[in-house]
Amino acid sequence: MKKTINILSLLCVIIFVSGCSEDKIELTGRGILVGKVVSQGDNTPLENARVSTSPNTSIVFTDENGNYQISDIEVGTYSVQAQKEGYLTKFESATINDDATTNIVFELDVETANNDAPNAPTLVTPSNNTIDTDLIVELTWEGSDPEEDQLTYSVQLLNDQNSDVLQYSDLTDTTLTVSGLMYNTKYFWQVTATDGINNPVASTVFNFTTLEFPEHRVFFTRKINGNNVIFSSDESGNTLQLTSANTNSWRPRRASSVDKLAFLSNNGGQTHLFTMDLDGSNISQVTNAVAVNGFNLEEIDFEWKDNDTKLLFPNFDKLYEIEVSGTGLTQLYQTINGHFITEVDWNPASNKIALKTNDNSGYQVEIFTINLSGVVQDIVLQGVNGAAGGLDFSYDGTKLVYTYDLSANQNVDYRQFNSNMFIYDLTTTTATNISLTKPAGTNDLDPQFSPNEAQLIFVNTSNDGVSQRNIMTIDISDLSIRELFLEDGKMPDWK
Repeated sequence: MKKTINILSLLCVIIFVSGCSEDKIELTGRGILVGKVVSQGDNTPLENARVSTSPNTSIVFTDENGNYQISDIEVGTYSVQAQKEGYLTKFESATINDDATTNIVFELDVETANNDAPNAPTLVTPSNNTIDTDLIVELTWEGSDPEEDQLTYSVQLLNDQNSDVLQYSDLTDTTLTVSGLMYNTKYFWQVTATDGINNPVASTVFNFTTLEFPEHRVFFTRKINGNNVIFSSDESGNTLQLTSANTNSWRPRRASSVDKLAFLSNNGGQTHLFTMDLDGSNISQVTNAVAVNGFNLEEIDFEWKDNDTKLLFPNFDKLYEIEVSGTGLTQLYQTINGHFITEVDWNPASNKIALKTNDNSGYQVEIFTINLSGVVQDIVLQGVNGAAGGLDFSYDGTKLVYTYDLSANQNVDYRQFNSNMFIYDLTTTTATNISLTKPAGTNDLDPQFSPNEAQLIFVNTSNDGVSQRNIMTIDISDLSIRELFLEDGKMPDWK
């Protein structure tokens, strides 16, 4: 009986356990992960971004709208990864629930989002507040980047004379040579560095000041690309270009008391008088209503007058006076025979004006002086064939240097064959030949007294009419001392 009861009890337990097993809760399920991948900041959808999970389920790629979907994911918590070339990979946590959709949006930063900007460049040379810097300067600086990114630089220079800005960009070296700077000018320079990722970073600002303008006492003209260009020179032959090679400017004449140069240049098809500072700056036109004109513009000369406040200049057969301001235009003289006035000089000591006149071919030359009333005072040269010119008074006004072609040849090309220099003594009315040691086959032209009047400065050139012209000096007391002063120059002025 007891055995039967035990068997029945065991059957009840089995039936109970079996019933409990049929009511057990399911612990797994499936859900969906959806979302979008966009760029950080502007929320632009990113196509073809790779989306994956850990633990691993599926790998999918976003569509053109940046959307993605991973279906049939077991419930649980996942680390979801989004990555795309050019962007920083990003992870987000996602919980998947049974028969539910989980939405995860990724905002990806570009790869360089964590990149640090370059260090500010450190300026090295010239050091701050440097003075007497050459007109060609080497700028140097140091640059670095925390990630050692490749850097490019830009350099900017400003100055205290004008609004010009010198800008140099896309530099990969930390050295830059700058040329063409102005004399006696303070320059301010700054370097900017960029790594192509972050905003540019600028250095501090340094300054340097260039050399004072040199003391040049000789001015002359040189031909460049078909144009006359004015230069200055010291007595050692170091030259500076003062006018642009793109304009035709010639016959410089210095006014020592005001440190100005007067010169001839073209404007609107006419030739006019201009002035400028000794460094070539502050160019100003003087003549307007009446232009400078005559037989040959290359031969025409003019002169300062009245303590360098006025200028004398010719217009065909008339001599005019004009103030440097461009006012006070006055006719002082007119030739009685209609000949053209080609050259003029004025002497304050004697208050005389020297003139060279000629016909429209450059011949039938007369050299003479007049007073300010136009009355002839001295006849220096007349009644000769051939070309002449090159007038310059001595300081005291008692002597006048000029040139005359002893060949007496007259031709349609105005070619001279044996031009000699003469010093005419207005007191004794005698002329002394200063070109006795001149090389045969050459011409001496455009003479002027040196400041101490111990020498003449002049031009010597072959009489072929096409050869280079050179500026020479000669000792008046020893004519054997003829020396080359400058090659390739003409129309010298020495004060």
